[in-house]
Amino acid sequence: MALSDSKTFELDVNDYVEEAFERCGLEVRTGYDLKTAKRSLNLMLAEWANRGLNQWTIKQTTQALVAGDAEYSLGSETIDVLSVALRRGGTDLNMERISRDEYLNIPNKSTEARPTQFFLDRQLNPNLKVWPTPENSTDILVFDRLVRMDDASNYTNTLEIPFRFYPCLAAGLAYYISIKRAPDRIQILKAVYEEELDRAMTEDRDRASFNVSPSLDYYRY
Repeated sequence: MALSDSKTFELDVNDYVEEAFERCGLEVRTGYDLKTAKRSLNLMLAEWANRGLNQWTIKQTTQALVAGDAEYSLGSETIDVLSVALRRGGTDLNMERISRDEYLNIPNKSTEARPTQFFLDRQLNPNLKVWPTPENSTDILVFDRLVRMDDASNYTNTLEIPFRFYPCLAAGLAYYISIKRAPDRIQILKAVYEEELDRAMTEDRDRASFNVSPSLDYYRY
């Protein structure tokens, strides 16, 4: 039996819309059908950002520090920052993440030294704040950040997802459309969507091993 020797299967926005409508027992008949489906698709992609860590949306970024400048804009595409290191003389030094309250309670934020802590102010345009304030303009921040996926813009565009997420994207769009167009299928399509998404996100996890050790700080003999 001959194999295809092909690994190029990919769906564009039109394909996903047609698949979703078929799962709802419907056909795409008007331009509005396409418009409402694309809107649902973009809302679903936004909702995925609240579901957890999508490995393919992690982007490693560098930022040159400026002496005396403790705040750096990351742009509206940034969702979160996972980890930050300070690169000095070719050596990466880990920085500790602190909370909003911890940053607020730093008595003197203008103290200049090697930055050891960071706070991500998650505004519409997130700002990365470091402390102490940088003492030179030669250090570099190296950080992994989560960024939002590209929108489903043109109907002939493909989407910025790995192939293993194709099934859950189709299932999710069918569920979203069923809420508006096929209420009798909502429950079954939602169940399929949640199962497909859970399977995909479980597979997408970081497989590095880790150890958990109990703290003995308060143990008394």
